[in-house]
Amino acid sequence: MTDEAILDLLRDHPWVATARRTPQGVLVRPRPETLAVRPRPGALLREFLEHWGDVYDWVYEASPEPGEPDFSGWRASDTGRPLPEEHMADWLRCTVDLVLSRRPSRVLELGCGSGLLLHALRERLTAYVGTDVSASAVERLGPMTTAGIAVVRAAAHEARSEQVTRALADTMGPRARPDCVLLNSVTQCFPHLGYLRAVLLDALDLVAPGGTVIVGDVRHAGLLGHYCRWVERAKDPEADPAEIERRAARRAAQEEEMLLDPRAIARVALEAGRPVAVSAHARTMAADTELTRYRYDLVLHADAGEAPAWPGSGPRDGIPNALLHDSKGASTPHALRPRGPVLLDLADPTRLAVARPPSTGRFTAKSVALLAEGVEPGLLAHEPMTAFVARRLPEVLHDHLRAALPGTPLPVIGVEEAAGDAR
Repeated sequence: MTDEAILDLLRDHPWVATARRTPQGVLVRPRPETLAVRPRPGALLREFLEHWGDVYDWVYEASPEPGEPDFSGWRASDTGRPLPEEHMADWLRCTVDLVLSRRPSRVLELGCGSGLLLHALRERLTAYVGTDVSASAVERLGPMTTAGIAVVRAAAHEARSEQVTRALADTMGPRARPDCVLLNSVTQCFPHLGYLRAVLLDALDLVAPGGTVIVGDVRHAGLLGHYCRWVERAKDPEADPAEIERRAARRAAQEEEMLLDPRAIARVALEAGRPVAVSAHARTMAADTELTRYRYDLVLHADAGEAPAWPGSGPRDGIPNALLHDSKGASTPHALRPRGPVLLDLADPTRLAVARPPSTGRFTAKSVALLAEGVEPGLLAHEPMTAFVARRLPEVLHDHLRAALPGTPLPVIGVEEAAGDAR
């Protein structure tokens, strides 16, 4: 079998746009449509999303019965042990308090999981619709559905689908819109920025005038290196600094979840057909874990015409976060909590601020997005789809060649330009 015949076989695969010989083997480029945000069955991006669905199906099958708090699967990266239930209860309280501070009555939650927020919020709402990609999660929450509560199986990019649209009309009324769209602890399962863009623009289009889109429990891209060094040091306290740096760099390169800087999200919000303001909130749990150190909540305020531009009037205190570095005047988010909403400095995630009064904590999305100018793209977002494609596509293509050419030596296959379609 000639090299050209092998290349032709690779080009015939529905995931491959081009294939060419290199000194190291074969380099392929995936078709844009197999990475598209709204994927067809069998596409690479669809497989990425189904992987996360399978993960959570497995987690939820062993979960407590509906109605009980379920923190299954939450483990500390530094110890590998389950996170204490009291810490997870504090984690949940942070999100519940943030949502209720917006006084919503109609909530659409994209990625509702085991229903933690549904259980905590339902008595304060007139209507709730939850979606999740996990069939097990949706099935478990079935007994909780009422005239004002619906849970449907759908991925985050399917918020405008027929089944979600019908559920919104049935629970909120044919002309009503959610006044809060909630994505809590789900962006880490997103494949790339194009997918985030599609989900957020749908959410901002759906939310009622003056409503909010809350993107909660987001892993901060600007703290990925700090996080990796922290984990590696915890695993081996006696290792020398150079070895810790080497291990941390390897861990960062292999990171399988999405991490986002709030400035990257603000850039997306600029494309909404309405003015949007942004506020970034620190996680104020008492315990010192990765959930407190390296995650934040972002609130997108729709139709917020009076928000100042960063760094205009408002709380830019620049208080060093004592969880991330030791310096004079440092404080933890938890210690600052009694003073008011604790915000994350949008230009420096190691610093905090207190909103006094609370309404001063939001800034125009345009001014926040401008803070990203000149920042290296990799510091604004870690996109796991690139690594997923680099691993998965050669596996599939090797199987494809084995089936067509049994016994033929297989070439080394590399992947180039695995960027997703933003639409």
